[in-house]
Amino acid sequence: MAESINEKDIYNKINELRERIEHHSILYYVQDSPEISDADFDMLMKELIALEEKYPEYITEDSPTQRIGGEALSKFDQVRHSVQMMSLSNAFSKQDLLDFDSRVRQMIPKPEYVLEFKIDGLSVALTYEKGKFKVGATRGDGVVGEDVTKNLKTIKSIPMKLKEEVSLVVRGEVYIPKEKFKELNLQQEENGLALFANPRNAAAGSLRQLDSNITAKRPLDIFIFNLQEIIDKDIYTHSEALEYLKALGLKVSPMRNVYSSMEAVWDEISVWHDKRHELDFEIDGIVIKVNDLAQRAMLGETAKAPRWAIAYKFPAERQLTQIEDIIVQVGRTGTITPTAILTPVRIAGSTVSRATLHNEDFIKAKDIKIKDWAYIQKAGDIIPEVYEVDISKRTGVEYEFKMPETCPECHTPTVRVEGEAALKCPNITCPAQIKRGIIHFVSKSAMDIDKLGEAIVIQLYEAGLINDMADIYYLNPDEILALPRMGSKSVSNLMNSIEESKTAGLDRLLIGLGIRYIGTKAAKTLASVYSDIEQIKQASIEELLQIDEIGEKMAQSIFEFFKVEENLNLIERLKLAGVSMSVDKKNSQQKPIFEGMKFVLTGTLETLKRDEAAVLIEERLGKTSSSVSKNTTAVIAGEEAGSKLDKAIALGVAVINEEVFKKLLKLETKEEVLAKLLESQER
Repeated sequence: MAESINEKDIYNKINELRERIEHHSILYYVQDSPEISDADFDMLMKELIALEEKYPEYITEDSPTQRIGGEALSKFDQVRHSVQMMSLSNAFSKQDLLDFDSRVRQMIPKPEYVLEFKIDGLSVALTYEKGKFKVGATRGDGVVGEDVTKNLKTIKSIPMKLKEEVSLVVRGEVYIPKEKFKELNLQQEENGLALFANPRNAAAGSLRQLDSNITAKRPLDIFIFNLQEIIDKDIYTHSEALEYLKALGLKVSPMRNVYSSMEAVWDEISVWHDKRHELDFEIDGIVIKVNDLAQRAMLGETAKAPRWAIAYKFPAERQLTQIEDIIVQVGRTGTITPTAILTPVRIAGSTVSRATLHNEDFIKAKDIKIKDWAYIQKAGDIIPEVYEVDISKRTGVEYEFKMPETCPECHTPTVRVEGEAALKCPNITCPAQIKRGIIHFVSKSAMDIDKLGEAIVIQLYEAGLINDMADIYYLNPDEILALPRMGSKSVSNLMNSIEESKTAGLDRLLIGLGIRYIGTKAAKTLASVYSDIEQIKQASIEELLQIDEIGEKMAQSIFEFFKVEENLNLIERLKLAGVSMSVDKKNSQQKPIFEGMKFVLTGTLETLKRDEAAVLIEERLGKTSSSVSKNTTAVIAGEEAGSKLDKAIALGVAVINEEVFKKLLKLETKEEVLAKLLESQER
């Protein structure tokens, strides 16, 4: 009898933990108003994991511990939608909207319209049964989609359990926030991988990964914008439905204003035409829907689109300019990337003089020639790219660009790996790769040799003083002094900076070595499992695959890196120079002055990249977040800071610039930091 009571207590404890975790997940990921610290949340999760491991018979599909999938799928199963996921008719002008309004008023004399952002992502349907998340599917052809339930479970703003035991189907848009997209591309670049063209493609590709562990590493989010179906509950308007879904714990569309005239609708759309760039997510228009659900039924739909809704599409901001030249650059992994040199033109708030051309296939598909006139746009309002060439402006002076048959730096014949679009220089001793590799090695996110910037690296390399990363630690200060623009003080500072970097630690060294696919997160993971580099050198692929966060490509890359004699020689020379090959000594010496604090980075900082600033915060036991809430300690704002800055000011959160942030780093105690932030607020 006692054993039965004990089992009941365990069962109740597990359910209580799940409810608390879901409650706090909604507060954090949906409502942006957390009530407990990240550490406390992690403790709840650890307690639940421990109980479920001990009592696996109580594990359920809707448990928060089941958010990350296991084995990769060979393909997606198909799901037939209970309610067809229709597409929308498009409007491109005010007259199009007035025509839509006229058609509606033929049946509905006084309609109300709800306006929503048209999120630029991937549409999905979520099915909940008695409050529990059961199935998630892509739109597909609107009738049948793909079962991506496992991948959707990795999105933390999707609750596994609603606040009521209700059965319903909702429709939402999966997306990647702008700043998270930039960070994702920086990580891709750091790992020697191809960049994503825009946030929508990145979101779609991430959600359709057959391995949900890969999806879990992508910064996906969701907005719910429609109630498709609900059992045993009466709801009369769309605005009422959205408020109800929000109360259930779902993250609903942030814009859901109601208007009684198309003129008012147009006024609001006009406001967002330019203001949309301030949002932290991409929108490509505004959706206008009839609010009353009974009136929607009266209006009906065509074979593909409802008659009660329309999407106004913003005209893409494109500017015509000339492609003056096309150059190529060799990256640290040997990838040769073509770039268009443009007559400078202003697009979406900034002046653009270069545009990525990705690869040879892109150039051929767009029929791009040097001296062409072309329309340039920012993919996802972020990355400048050639939208299309204006063929009508060709005069005969235009000429084709050809990718180089030999590397422009070392003249080694270039190669194109089968199945890949990128052209590569296979020579690992190529000067361009060496220079980029050294620049990466000394960067903030790697060995953090702050006095050794890109220009000095190139100067030292071209003077023959360094030929690889290890040479940095064997530099002769007298030889550096002999170089132009090098004074005794700057050389002394440089040598001190190099000496300090020797204690950077294992994770930073792994980042600096530039092992393909190994970025900041993977390096930290490896350093948490292995105490020194010798252990990693001896690790088999099978052993590496046992580590969370280390996938097959990563494991293969690590294993192969430590089998190359040149790499082993480089590591040996670094070791002989006194570079630490074990756990992070430098970070352990940093004072925990940011402990318990949460920072948000926004805009472009003058000297630091956001990931570099994040490392400096984390070293001092602080945390970074992508969203501003009342629990944010401070917002670090750079140039072109947008909506996050506005929200911080509205909430009374401290706002500081990079200069103040650097002053904080030099303080000794947490109390001094708080006092400095308070001083900044009062100013």
